[in-house]
Amino acid sequence: MDKIQMKTPLVEMDGDEMTRIIWQIIKDELLAPFVNLDTEYYDLGLKHRDETDDQVTIDSAEATKRLGVAVKCATITPNAARVEEYGLKQMWKSPNGTIRAMLDGTVFRAPIQVNGIEPQVKCWKKPITIARHAYGDIYKNTEMRIPGPGTVELVYTAADGTEQRALIHDFAGAGVVQGVHNLDDSITSFARSCFEYALSTHQDLWFATKDTISKTYDHRFKDIFADMYDAEYKDRFEAADITYFYTLIDDVAARIMKTEGGFIWACKNYDGDVMSDMLSSGYGSLAMMTSVLVSPHGYFEYEAAHGTVQRHYYKYLKGERTSTNSVATIFAWTGALRKRGELDGTPDLVDFADRLERATIDTIESGKMTGDLARITTLEDPVTLDTRDFILAIRDTLIAES
Repeated sequence: MDKIQMKTPLVEMDGDEMTRIIWQIIKDELLAPFVNLDTEYYDLGLKHRDETDDQVTIDSAEATKRLGVAVKCATITPNAARVEEYGLKQMWKSPNGTIRAMLDGTVFRAPIQVNGIEPQVKCWKKPITIARHAYGDIYKNTEMRIPGPGTVELVYTAADGTEQRALIHDFAGAGVVQGVHNLDDSITSFARSCFEYALSTHQDLWFATKDTISKTYDHRFKDIFADMYDAEYKDRFEAADITYFYTLIDDVAARIMKTEGGFIWACKNYDGDVMSDMLSSGYGSLAMMTSVLVSPHGYFEYEAAHGTVQRHYYKYLKGERTSTNSVATIFAWTGALRKRGELDGTPDLVDFADRLERATIDTIESGKMTGDLARITTLEDPVTLDTRDFILAIRDTLIAES
Protein backbone atom coordinates (compact mmCIF):
# COMPACT_ATOMS: atom_id res chain seq x y z
CA MET A 1 0.00 0.00 0.00
CA ASP A 2 1.37 3.40 -0.99
CA LYS A 3 1.80 5.81 1.87
CA ILE A 4 -0.45 8.87 2.04
CA GLN A 5 1.43 12.03 1.13
CA MET A 6 1.26 15.32 3.03
CA LYS A 7 1.48 18.65 1.20
CA THR A 8 2.44 20.79 4.20
CA PRO A 9 4.24 19.89 7.43
CA LEU A 10 2.49 20.16 10.77
CA VAL A 11 4.20 21.23 13.98
CA GLU A 12 5.09 18.32 16.27
CA MET A 13 5.64 19.16 19.95
CA ASP A 14 7.07 16.20 21.86
CA GLY A 15 6.55 15.94 25.61
CA ASP A 16 7.37 14.17 28.84
CA GLU A 17 7.29 10.89 30.76
CA MET A 18 4.83 8.14 29.81
CA THR A 19 3.08 10.18 27.17
CA ARG A 20 6.44 10.67 25.44
CA ILE A 21 6.81 6.88 25.29
CA ILE A 22 3.29 6.51 23.91
CA TRP A 23 3.95 9.31 21.41
CA GLN A 24 6.76 7.38 19.78
CA ILE A 25 4.85 4.08 19.68
CA ILE A 26 1.90 5.81 17.99
CA LYS A 27 4.19 7.31 15.37
CA ASP A 28 5.99 4.01 14.76
CA GLU A 29 2.96 1.71 14.68
CA LEU A 30 -0.10 3.76 13.70
CA LEU A 31 1.19 6.62 11.58
CA ALA A 32 4.51 5.99 9.84
CA PRO A 33 3.41 2.71 8.15
CA PHE A 34 0.49 4.51 6.48
CA VAL A 35 1.42 8.19 6.15
CA ASN A 36 4.59 9.80 4.88
CA LEU A 37 4.75 11.96 8.00
CA ASP A 38 6.03 15.47 7.46
CA THR A 39 6.48 17.37 10.73
CA GLU A 40 8.54 20.25 12.05
CA TYR A 41 9.76 18.76 15.33
CA TYR A 42 10.16 20.59 18.65
CA ASP A 43 11.26 18.81 21.81
CA LEU A 44 9.19 20.26 24.66
CA GLY A 45 10.49 17.71 27.14
CA LEU A 46 11.29 19.43 30.43
CA LYS A 47 15.05 18.92 30.18
CA HIS A 48 15.22 20.49 26.74
CA ARG A 49 13.00 23.40 27.76
CA ASP A 50 15.42 24.01 30.62
CA GLU A 51 18.45 23.76 28.31
CA THR A 52 16.95 26.36 25.95
CA ASP A 53 15.64 28.64 28.72
CA ASP A 54 12.15 27.74 27.40
CA GLN A 55 12.93 29.30 24.00
CA VAL A 56 11.88 26.01 22.35
CA THR A 57 8.33 26.56 23.62
CA ILE A 58 8.20 30.01 22.06
CA ASP A 59 9.69 28.66 18.83
CA SER A 60 7.04 25.93 18.62
CA ALA A 61 4.24 28.48 18.99
CA GLU A 62 5.78 30.68 16.29
CA ALA A 63 6.00 27.64 14.02
CA THR A 64 2.31 26.97 14.62
CA LYS A 65 1.51 30.49 13.48
CA ARG A 66 3.53 29.85 10.33
CA LEU A 67 2.24 26.37 9.48
CA GLY A 68 -1.27 26.63 10.94
CA VAL A 69 -1.60 23.16 12.52
CA ALA A 70 0.20 21.61 15.50
CA VAL A 71 -0.02 18.44 17.56
CA LYS A 72 1.29 18.44 21.13
CA CYS A 73 2.25 15.72 23.59
CA ALA A 74 1.53 16.20 27.30
CA THR A 75 4.25 18.14 29.14
CA ILE A 76 5.34 18.76 32.72
CA THR A 77 4.60 22.08 34.36
CA PRO A 78 7.26 22.04 37.07
CA ASN A 79 6.61 22.64 40.77
CA ALA A 80 9.28 22.81 43.48
CA ALA A 81 9.64 19.02 43.57
CA ARG A 82 10.17 18.88 39.80
CA VAL A 83 12.81 21.63 39.97
CA GLU A 84 14.78 19.49 42.39
CA GLU A 85 14.12 16.22 40.50
CA TYR A 86 15.31 17.59 37.16
CA GLY A 87 17.87 20.09 38.49
CA LEU A 88 16.15 22.95 36.67
CA LYS A 89 17.47 26.49 36.39
CA GLN A 90 14.10 27.83 37.52
CA MET A 91 10.44 26.88 37.92
CA TRP A 92 9.37 27.35 34.31
CA LYS A 93 5.83 28.43 33.47
CA SER A 94 3.28 26.08 31.92
CA PRO A 95 4.23 25.44 28.27
CA ASN A 96 0.52 25.17 27.50
CA GLY A 97 -0.03 28.60 29.03
CA THR A 98 2.81 30.09 26.97
CA ILE A 99 1.60 28.54 23.71
CA ARG A 100 -2.05 29.44 24.29
CA ALA A 101 -1.16 33.03 25.13
CA MET A 102 0.77 33.35 21.88
CA LEU A 103 -1.88 31.69 19.70
CA ASP A 104 -4.97 33.23 21.35
CA GLY A 105 -8.35 31.56 20.80
CA THR A 106 -10.22 28.92 22.75
CA VAL A 107 -9.57 25.31 23.81
CA PHE A 108 -12.50 23.02 22.98
CA ARG A 109 -12.59 19.71 24.85
CA ALA A 110 -15.15 16.95 24.34
CA PRO A 111 -15.42 13.37 25.63
CA ILE A 112 -14.81 10.43 23.31
CA GLN A 113 -17.85 8.21 23.79
CA VAL A 114 -17.57 4.45 23.32
CA ASN A 115 -20.18 1.72 23.74
CA GLY A 116 -19.43 -0.18 26.92
CA ILE A 117 -17.93 2.82 28.71
CA GLU A 118 -20.97 4.41 30.30
CA PRO A 119 -20.92 7.88 31.92
CA GLN A 120 -20.81 7.88 35.71
CA VAL A 121 -23.56 10.51 35.59
CA LYS A 122 -26.36 8.34 34.26
CA CYS A 123 -28.37 11.14 32.66
CA TRP A 124 -25.48 12.20 30.38
CA LYS A 125 -26.49 10.87 26.97
CA LYS A 126 -24.63 13.29 24.69
CA PRO A 127 -21.14 14.83 24.92
CA ILE A 128 -20.69 18.09 26.83
CA THR A 129 -18.01 20.24 25.21
CA ILE A 130 -15.90 22.50 27.41
CA ALA A 131 -14.85 25.76 25.73
CA ARG A 132 -11.88 26.95 27.78
CA HIS A 133 -10.47 30.45 27.45
CA ALA A 134 -6.82 30.03 26.53
CA TYR A 135 -5.30 33.19 28.00
CA GLY A 136 -4.61 34.78 31.35
CA ASP A 137 -5.87 34.09 34.87
CA ILE A 138 -3.40 32.14 37.03
CA TYR A 139 -1.53 30.86 33.95
CA LYS A 140 -0.08 34.33 33.38
CA ASN A 141 0.07 35.31 37.04
CA THR A 142 2.64 37.12 39.15
CA GLU A 143 3.06 35.87 42.71
CA MET A 144 4.86 37.10 45.79
CA ARG A 145 5.56 35.63 49.21
CA ILE A 146 4.83 38.27 51.85
CA PRO A 147 7.38 37.80 54.66
CA GLY A 148 5.72 39.93 57.33
CA PRO A 149 3.55 42.94 58.18
CA GLY A 150 3.03 45.47 55.42
CA THR A 151 0.68 46.80 52.77
CA VAL A 152 0.12 45.36 49.30
CA GLU A 153 -1.49 47.54 46.62
CA LEU A 154 -2.63 47.11 43.06
CA VAL A 155 -1.15 49.96 41.01
CA TYR A 156 -1.91 51.00 37.42
CA THR A 157 0.37 53.59 35.84
CA ALA A 158 -1.10 55.05 32.65
CA ALA A 159 1.02 56.03 29.65
CA ASP A 160 0.71 59.68 30.72
CA GLY A 161 2.06 58.88 34.18
CA THR A 162 -1.22 59.10 36.12
CA GLU A 163 -1.91 56.35 38.61
CA GLN A 164 -4.79 54.34 40.02
CA ARG A 165 -4.32 52.47 43.29
CA ALA A 166 -6.35 49.88 45.15
CA LEU A 167 -5.50 48.28 48.49
CA ILE A 168 -5.24 44.51 48.23
CA HIS A 169 -4.53 43.79 51.88
CA ASP A 170 -2.91 45.27 54.96
CA PHE A 171 -0.89 42.27 56.15
CA ALA A 172 -0.50 41.84 59.90
CA GLY A 173 1.82 38.89 59.30
CA ALA A 174 3.23 36.61 56.63
CA GLY A 175 1.15 35.52 53.66
CA VAL A 176 1.02 35.27 49.89
CA VAL A 177 -0.32 37.50 47.12
CA GLN A 178 -1.07 36.90 43.46
CA GLY A 179 -1.88 39.16 40.54
CA VAL A 180 -3.79 37.99 37.45
CA HIS A 181 -4.90 39.80 34.36
CA ASN A 182 -6.82 39.48 31.12
CA LEU A 183 -7.26 41.44 27.91
CA ASP A 184 -10.40 42.76 26.24
CA ASP A 185 -9.03 41.58 22.88
CA SER A 186 -8.50 38.03 24.18
CA ILE A 187 -11.90 37.86 25.87
CA THR A 188 -13.49 39.12 22.64
CA SER A 189 -11.70 36.38 20.66
CA PHE A 190 -12.88 33.84 23.23
CA ALA A 191 -16.48 34.97 22.91
CA ARG A 192 -16.40 34.98 19.11
CA SER A 193 -14.85 31.51 18.98
CA CYS A 194 -17.57 30.16 21.29
CA PHE A 195 -20.46 31.70 19.35
CA GLU A 196 -19.06 30.54 16.01
CA TYR A 197 -18.35 27.03 17.30
CA ALA A 198 -21.88 26.76 18.69
CA LEU A 199 -23.31 27.73 15.31
CA SER A 200 -21.01 25.37 13.40
CA THR A 201 -21.89 22.40 15.63
CA HIS A 202 -25.54 23.44 16.17
CA GLN A 203 -25.28 23.28 19.96
CA ASP A 204 -26.56 25.52 22.74
CA LEU A 205 -23.91 27.64 24.44
CA TRP A 206 -23.72 28.10 28.22
CA PHE A 207 -21.34 30.59 29.77
CA ALA A 208 -20.61 31.01 33.47
CA THR A 209 -18.39 33.14 35.70
CA LYS A 210 -18.62 34.43 39.27
CA ASP A 211 -19.54 38.05 38.52
CA THR A 212 -21.48 38.44 41.78
CA ILE A 213 -18.16 38.22 43.65
CA SER A 214 -15.69 39.37 41.00
CA LYS A 215 -17.61 42.50 40.07
CA THR A 216 -14.95 43.89 37.72
CA TYR A 217 -12.79 40.99 36.44
CA ASP A 218 -15.47 38.33 35.88
CA HIS A 219 -18.12 40.93 35.06
CA ARG A 220 -15.98 42.08 32.13
CA PHE A 221 -16.27 38.60 30.62
CA LYS A 222 -20.02 38.63 31.12
CA ASP A 223 -20.41 42.06 29.49
CA ILE A 224 -18.29 41.25 26.44
CA PHE A 225 -20.21 38.03 25.80
CA ALA A 226 -23.57 39.78 26.26
CA ASP A 227 -22.71 42.76 24.06
CA MET A 228 -21.39 40.55 21.26
CA TYR A 229 -24.38 38.22 21.43
CA ASP A 230 -26.90 41.07 21.24
CA ALA A 231 -25.04 42.90 18.45
CA GLU A 232 -23.96 40.00 16.24
CA TYR A 233 -25.33 36.60 17.19
CA LYS A 234 -28.84 36.85 18.67
CA ASP A 235 -30.64 36.66 15.32
CA ARG A 236 -28.31 33.94 14.03
CA PHE A 237 -28.84 31.81 17.14
CA GLU A 238 -32.61 32.21 16.93
CA ALA A 239 -32.57 31.29 13.24
CA ALA A 240 -30.52 28.19 14.07
CA ASP A 241 -32.90 27.34 16.96
CA ILE A 242 -30.08 27.27 19.52
CA THR A 243 -29.74 29.31 22.70
CA TYR A 244 -27.12 31.32 24.57
CA PHE A 245 -27.44 31.06 28.34
CA TYR A 246 -25.48 32.88 31.07
CA THR A 247 -25.44 32.01 34.75
CA LEU A 248 -23.03 31.67 37.69
CA ILE A 249 -20.34 29.01 37.63
CA ASP A 250 -21.70 27.29 40.74
CA ASP A 251 -25.18 27.21 39.18
CA VAL A 252 -23.84 25.42 36.10
CA ALA A 253 -21.89 22.98 38.29
CA ALA A 254 -25.21 22.01 39.89
CA ARG A 255 -27.34 22.07 36.71
CA ILE A 256 -24.91 20.02 34.67
CA MET A 257 -25.38 16.95 36.85
CA LYS A 258 -29.02 16.72 35.75
CA THR A 259 -28.76 17.41 32.02
CA GLU A 260 -28.56 15.04 29.06
CA GLY A 261 -25.58 16.96 27.66
CA GLY A 262 -25.22 17.96 24.04
CA PHE A 263 -24.18 21.59 24.61
CA ILE A 264 -21.06 23.77 24.94
CA TRP A 265 -20.01 25.02 28.37
CA ALA A 266 -17.78 28.09 28.05
CA CYS A 267 -15.41 28.67 30.99
CA LYS A 268 -12.65 31.03 31.98
CA ASN A 269 -9.16 29.53 31.82
CA TYR A 270 -8.85 27.95 35.28
CA ASP A 271 -12.52 26.93 35.46
CA GLY A 272 -12.15 25.14 32.13
CA ASP A 273 -8.99 23.38 33.28
CA VAL A 274 -10.71 21.91 36.33
CA MET A 275 -14.15 21.27 34.88
CA SER A 276 -12.84 19.52 31.76
CA ASP A 277 -11.11 16.97 34.01
CA MET A 278 -14.33 16.50 35.96
CA LEU A 279 -16.27 15.93 32.74
CA SER A 280 -13.71 13.55 31.25
CA SER A 281 -13.70 11.46 34.41
CA GLY A 282 -17.48 11.55 34.55
CA TYR A 283 -17.73 10.28 30.99
CA GLY A 284 -15.31 7.45 31.68
CA SER A 285 -11.61 8.29 31.71
CA LEU A 286 -9.25 11.25 31.68
CA ALA A 287 -7.65 9.69 28.60
CA MET A 288 -10.93 9.74 26.64
CA MET A 289 -11.22 13.42 25.70
CA THR A 290 -10.30 15.44 22.63
CA SER A 291 -8.70 18.86 22.98
CA VAL A 292 -8.06 21.48 20.31
CA LEU A 293 -7.04 25.12 20.52
CA VAL A 294 -8.94 27.08 17.86
CA SER A 295 -7.51 30.54 17.20
CA PRO A 296 -9.49 33.23 15.39
CA HIS A 297 -6.29 33.86 13.43
CA GLY A 298 -6.57 30.44 11.78
CA TYR A 299 -4.23 28.35 13.98
CA PHE A 300 -5.13 24.91 15.35
CA GLU A 301 -3.25 23.04 18.08
CA TYR A 302 -4.36 19.50 19.05
CA GLU A 303 -3.34 17.80 22.28
CA ALA A 304 -4.34 15.26 24.89
CA ALA A 305 -6.24 16.89 27.74
CA HIS A 306 -4.50 14.81 30.45
CA GLY A 307 -1.07 14.93 32.02
CA THR A 308 2.14 12.97 31.52
CA VAL A 309 1.03 9.86 33.52
CA GLN A 310 3.96 10.14 35.93
CA ARG A 311 3.12 7.06 38.01
CA HIS A 312 3.12 4.77 34.96
CA TYR A 313 6.37 6.30 33.75
CA TYR A 314 8.17 5.39 36.96
CA LYS A 315 6.87 1.82 36.60
CA TYR A 316 8.05 1.79 32.98
CA LEU A 317 11.55 2.88 34.06
CA LYS A 318 11.66 -0.08 36.45
CA GLY A 319 10.72 -2.46 33.65
CA GLU A 320 7.28 -3.11 35.10
CA ARG A 321 4.18 -3.66 32.98
CA THR A 322 2.04 -0.61 32.25
CA SER A 323 -1.40 -0.37 30.71
CA THR A 324 -1.60 3.31 29.79
CA ASN A 325 -4.54 4.63 27.80
CA SER A 326 -3.32 6.26 24.58
CA VAL A 327 -6.71 7.19 23.07
CA ALA A 328 -6.54 10.95 23.71
CA THR A 329 -3.02 11.11 22.27
CA ILE A 330 -4.11 9.13 19.21
CA PHE A 331 -7.04 11.52 18.72
CA ALA A 332 -4.68 14.49 19.03
CA TRP A 333 -2.75 13.12 16.06
CA THR A 334 -5.90 12.30 14.07
CA GLY A 335 -7.33 15.74 14.77
CA ALA A 336 -4.16 17.43 13.51
CA LEU A 337 -3.87 15.19 10.46
CA ARG A 338 -7.54 15.72 9.58
CA LYS A 339 -7.23 19.50 9.85
CA ARG A 340 -4.00 19.42 7.81
CA GLY A 341 -5.82 17.42 5.15
CA GLU A 342 -8.80 19.78 5.17
CA LEU A 343 -6.63 22.87 4.81
CA ASP A 344 -4.41 21.31 2.12
CA GLY A 345 -7.20 19.63 0.14
CA THR A 346 -5.84 16.10 0.67
CA PRO A 347 -8.92 13.89 1.26
CA ASP A 348 -6.81 10.75 1.69
CA LEU A 349 -5.31 12.25 4.84
CA VAL A 350 -8.75 13.21 6.17
CA ASP A 351 -10.02 9.69 5.43
CA PHE A 352 -7.05 8.12 7.21
CA ALA A 353 -7.72 10.20 10.35
CA ASP A 354 -11.36 9.11 10.30
CA ARG A 355 -10.43 5.43 9.84
CA LEU A 356 -7.85 5.49 12.64
CA GLU A 357 -10.39 6.99 15.06
CA ARG A 358 -12.96 4.37 14.03
CA ALA A 359 -10.40 1.58 14.47
CA THR A 360 -9.55 2.90 17.96
CA ILE A 361 -13.19 2.90 19.03
CA ASP A 362 -13.90 -0.47 17.40
CA THR A 363 -10.95 -2.03 19.21
CA ILE A 364 -12.34 -0.95 22.56
CA GLU A 365 -15.89 -1.99 21.67
CA SER A 366 -14.54 -5.44 20.70
CA GLY A 367 -13.42 -5.83 24.32
CA LYS A 368 -9.72 -5.01 23.95
CA MET A 369 -8.71 -2.07 26.13
CA THR A 370 -6.34 -0.64 28.73
CA GLY A 371 -6.70 -1.18 32.45
CA ASP A 372 -8.46 2.10 33.24
CA LEU A 373 -11.28 1.18 30.84
CA ALA A 374 -11.40 -2.51 31.80
CA ARG A 375 -12.17 -1.50 35.38
CA ILE A 376 -15.27 0.48 34.39
CA THR A 377 -16.57 -1.18 31.23
CA THR A 378 -20.00 -2.80 31.05
CA LEU A 379 -18.72 -5.24 28.42
CA GLU A 380 -18.33 -8.82 29.61
CA ASP A 381 -14.88 -10.39 29.91
CA PRO A 382 -12.78 -7.47 28.63
CA VAL A 383 -9.19 -8.19 27.63
CA THR A 384 -6.74 -5.87 29.41
CA LEU A 385 -3.77 -5.04 27.19
CA ASP A 386 -0.53 -3.36 28.11
CA THR A 387 0.46 -0.01 26.66
CA ARG A 388 2.13 -1.25 23.46
CA ASP A 389 -0.22 -4.17 22.83
CA PHE A 390 -3.27 -1.90 22.91
CA ILE A 391 -1.74 0.27 20.19
CA LEU A 392 -0.82 -2.83 18.19
CA ALA A 393 -4.40 -4.10 18.50
CA ILE A 394 -5.62 -0.79 17.06
CA ARG A 395 -3.16 -1.22 14.16
CA ASP A 396 -4.55 -4.70 13.49
CA THR A 397 -8.10 -3.34 13.47
CA LEU A 398 -7.09 -0.50 11.15
CA ILE A 399 -5.54 -2.93 8.68
CA ALA A 400 -8.51 -5.31 8.87
CA GLU A 401 -10.98 -2.48 8.22
CA SER A 402 -9.00 -0.92 5.36
